[in-house]
Amino acid sequence: MSDDAYGATVAKRRLSRRLAELRGATGYTANHVCDILNWGRGKVGRFEANQWKRPEMSDIRDLLRIYGVEDGERDELEDLAMQARARPWWRDYPEVFENEFPGFENDAAKINVFMPLLLPGLLQTADYVEAITLASPRPPTWRERAILTRKRRQEILDRQDSTVPELVAVVTEASLLYRWGTQADRREQVAHLAEMSRRPGVELRIQRFEDGPPQGLFSPINILHFDGDEPSIAFTETDTALQEVSDNDQVSTYVQSFERAAKAARDPAETTAFLEQLAEQLE
Repeated sequence: MSDDAYGATVAKRRLSRRLAELRGATGYTANHVCDILNWGRGKVGRFEANQWKRPEMSDIRDLLRIYGVEDGERDELEDLAMQARARPWWRDYPEVFENEFPGFENDAAKINVFMPLLLPGLLQTADYVEAITLASPRPPTWRERAILTRKRRQEILDRQDSTVPELVAVVTEASLLYRWGTQADRREQVAHLAEMSRRPGVELRIQRFEDGPPQGLFSPINILHFDGDEPSIAFTETDTALQEVSDNDQVSTYVQSFERAAKAARDPAETTAFLEQLAEQLE
């Protein structure tokens, strides 16, 4: 896998935030800047809201000039813009990804996932991916491309350098007991979870039926944390979409809820033992 686009999504987000801060320091409104540069109204606002695909270097240099940014910081921001211009693989799948989720997942230093009824996408076997995708009402062409993207997303856990993210996933016993595919397929999926749970940097916790109702969370959530002072971001999941949550207070609430869910689940060693036992039962 090529990681040419590693860091591009966060770089674009950071650049948007920094441009808004610089404009605010000048006292200009977004429309005023558009007028100065003879741009259409709304262009600066889209930049600052991170509603752009790739920054144009000429646009960035024009903004830095208007804002009076000095050499050292200007070079830093231009480098950030260059990084943000990398074309990621998921841009080729617009029908599958309607937002920047795969980019943030790609750039994350730590990923927290809670899935009550399905298994996390990063931990699904090929047969499991195909089974749940076939259950979708989407057309066959969409399902085929969705399967391809799921495999590509999983490659972040196979990186051989410091960019591999830490993964903490909370799953439920219910998600393991649905009958799909063959028994051999189900055993392979459970065995894969057990294997992944033994990897350094992967923490898997299971909520058992016998421990009572779920605590902390009831719906799917992905919380992505980044290096440095970059704010975390969350994505809630529905049957049809992944919804971005970037408000710091809301993200903080999800983080606290996830921590409660993880604390209420079985610890990693117990989880691995349970998965190994379940895999044996499926033989």
